[in-house]
Amino acid sequence: MLMSESIATNKKENMLIKSLEQMENIVAQNKVLSWDGWTVLERYPSDKGRTSDRGVYQNGIWHLQKMFSPTRDGWEIPNKYVR
Repeated sequence: MLMSESIATNKKENMLIKSLEQMENIVAQNKVLSWDGWTVLERYPSDKGRTSDRGVYQNGIWHLQKMFSPTRDGWEIPNKYVR
């Protein structure tokens, strides 16, 4: 059973994922997503990471990182990650 709903915020389509099992599957299917505790991280290599407030240096490479922390309702993530 899918426990998610589509929501529109800031002109971008996002999904609200309400199930831990569904969120685990989404993270497992997307190589740019990973876990940090209960927070889902979107991290991809980019030279822009050097000067960005979202920049993270990992294994000798700069990345841009975005964090999706769970709320009382679940995780709000971009539609592009829900297949």
